[in-house]
Amino acid sequence: MDQFGIRDAFDIAIVALLLFYLYRIMKESGTINIFFGVLAFIVVWVLTSQILNLKLIGTILDQFMGIGLLVIVILFQDQIKRFLVELGDHKRWRFLKNLFRHEKNNNGQDARKYVLPIVYACMNMAKTKTGALIVIRQEMSLESYEKSGDIIDADINSRLIENIFFKNSPLHDGAMIVDRGRICSAGCILPVSHDRNVPRALGLRHRSALGISQATDAFAIVVSEETGNISVAHKGVLHTRLSSTDLEHRLSQIMVND
Repeated sequence: MDQFGIRDAFDIAIVALLLFYLYRIMKESGTINIFFGVLAFIVVWVLTSQILNLKLIGTILDQFMGIGLLVIVILFQDQIKRFLVELGDHKRWRFLKNLFRHEKNNNGQDARKYVLPIVYACMNMAKTKTGALIVIRQEMSLESYEKSGDIIDADINSRLIENIFFKNSPLHDGAMIVDRGRICSAGCILPVSHDRNVPRALGLRHRSALGISQATDAFAIVVSEETGNISVAHKGVLHTRLSSTDLEHRLSQIMVND
């Protein structure tokens, strides 16, 4: 039997660091449940088939391991997509992205031009208790959601945003999607979150904002029709009762620094 040496210790240390790194990224991307589920399954498989040598259970689990990756991809495709985006967009790799994406510096200056119009429109709609749902694309494509509404393709303007969500407007019930500094479409249909932690007082707009933030890396803004409160959803987390200053700060971080 081979003795435990420095190479083995180094191998274990690398695996431990890799698991810890994956754990942190999946926690940030809201896919931590998948991590624990897969880890638990691997532990059970190793115990039964490799250590305890239980042939029947080991054979069954071996078959599951053979098709497990395909099953996980089918069942959790949205979560895996969000995890991969989070992995590629993580701050540890930011310097590598900048080598290939020099235009980001210019995008930061352009983004400042449409942060204030969005904030101003949300403030006005909050005062009049006009319900609104604005989704801002990040890295992941929102094309399938854009096609569910009416294509607008217009410059970002606070008056246009307020007109879209005006109570008598035919597009006010859906979501407006902002893609690369332009209002791409409105009246869009979004996935609804079934998270039980969402307060019952929050309506469909809030659940749709949370749903799109869980399915993609998009940034969603909600103006409540009942209270006029402003909320944002990002990376599967919903932040409620934001002031205009808070909204501007969060938008600047997402749209300028990312």
